[in-house]
Amino acid sequence: MHDELIARAKAWLAEDPDAETREELAELIDAGNVAELAARFSGTLQFGTAGLRGELGAGPLRMNRSVVIRAAAGLAAHLKKQNLTDGLVVIGYDARHKSQDFARDTAAVMTGAGLRAAVLPRPLPTPVLAFAIRHLGAVAGVEVTASHNPPRDNGYKVYLGDGSQIVPPADTSIAAEIDAVRSLDDVPRPDSGWEILDDTVLDAYLARTDAVLAPGSPRGARTVYTPMHGVGKDVLLAAFARAGFPEPAVVPEQAEPDPDFPTVAFPNPEEPGAMDLAFATARETGPDLVIANDPDADRCAVAVRDGADWRMLRGDEVGALLAAHLVNRGAHGTFAESIVSSSLLGRIAQKAGLPHVETLTGFKWIARAEGLRYGYEEALGYCVDPDGVRDKDGITAALLITELASRLKAEDRTLLDLLDDLAVEHGLHATDQLSVRVQDLSVIANAMRRLREQPPTELAGLPITRAEDLTRGTDTLPPTDGLRYTLDGARVVVRPSGTEPKLKCYLEVVVPVTTHADLPGARARAADVLEAIKQDLSAAAGL
Repeated sequence: MHDELIARAKAWLAEDPDAETREELAELIDAGNVAELAARFSGTLQFGTAGLRGELGAGPLRMNRSVVIRAAAGLAAHLKKQNLTDGLVVIGYDARHKSQDFARDTAAVMTGAGLRAAVLPRPLPTPVLAFAIRHLGAVAGVEVTASHNPPRDNGYKVYLGDGSQIVPPADTSIAAEIDAVRSLDDVPRPDSGWEILDDTVLDAYLARTDAVLAPGSPRGARTVYTPMHGVGKDVLLAAFARAGFPEPAVVPEQAEPDPDFPTVAFPNPEEPGAMDLAFATARETGPDLVIANDPDADRCAVAVRDGADWRMLRGDEVGALLAAHLVNRGAHGTFAESIVSSSLLGRIAQKAGLPHVETLTGFKWIARAEGLRYGYEEALGYCVDPDGVRDKDGITAALLITELASRLKAEDRTLLDLLDDLAVEHGLHATDQLSVRVQDLSVIANAMRRLREQPPTELAGLPITRAEDLTRGTDTLPPTDGLRYTLDGARVVVRPSGTEPKLKCYLEVVVPVTTHADLPGARARAADVLEAIKQDLSAAAGL
């Protein structure tokens, strides 16, 4: 085993095109570090419906240039088998470590395969890449990003020509083509031949943001904004200036791209402490709302003043607010959400007489809803302009929530006032999440197995009226690794994260409300039930 491992590592080292990872791997081989070599060579990073994502480093179980070249070759081979032999592949990238290198390698591989390739001019938000695919008539797109993952990670997200992320069977086809690459020597990679785009595509994206806002709508809300050390700042500021909003006050410590994300433990607005600097800036400047993007700016977080301080709105709260705003503006078309998002969207759509669908998690599914007008998922992702970007877009979502805040401000009201109105109209929909980050993935597998073998019959004293193992699929959903429990007045969905080493449990409690005066009691009741569900579910899963 030891000799075989060393032999595999040496074979990888011999064709590694990156001096940094070659040096790293050579040191591991020289030191005879079998444990670390095994961690890198005991398999391959799997290409799935999220593309690739993993820790940077040498070896087939890490993100590096060798892995990316193979992934690009697999994508190119897939496209050629679809008879897209002279199609354009457009490539974007964020400001993480190695992102520009991975983008260049992808362009070289596409060019070497006889396809046309075009690379965005600099690190830009993922939504700009998603827009560029359809705008340029590309047959596919690649975004090099790990979104809100830790600094040591990077990733590779693939879109096809409709501008939405890949789903089966395209992912398995591409994965098979990747596996067929025996040696990097078999992958032509010329030094030139692709196009570096200018700002024309970005200008077109910004022009498209005009479609998000209602002509003549109020634009007076003042914001604090953080790009979370990512690539959103310049594009968001340009979009806000174009729309005529007051210039956001940018959190200075997080304003510029920095792949080390020095001010946050995790560059995700949902993580504890990530918004502390934004709240500090808000206390100094007194805005109407705080907006944050994640590092590749496809997600949008919103915070509001609540009493004496600021608090983050949940993704489900923002999702409902944007839906209500679009209904108020007379929107037509399908409202879509993932199965882990709040059922409040369905009630808003039903009352408005609009179609409503639930999909599996991820915008690769939400974006495919027939007749989509608006889609969201609770993890801060919102698609508010599907004709422009068929994916989540943190820039246009920020524009739309600021328009809503501006309209409410003109009425001497706030986002919290509108949330209260929605609760009285549709019932209080309170959501929470039990999220467990693990070092050992077997913890997740064991929890899922335990819940399947010993399913709970009640949670928080509420009987489970329906238990569904989603690996079997449903009438409306393809199979996925998840469990869904329907309770009397509550719902729970349990699933492993598709992008992080986490087990995620999504909880919702619905409490009927008659008047605004009933809201404090309803919130207290919902909070108690949610906490009890958390405790009982943790025990049932052995966490």
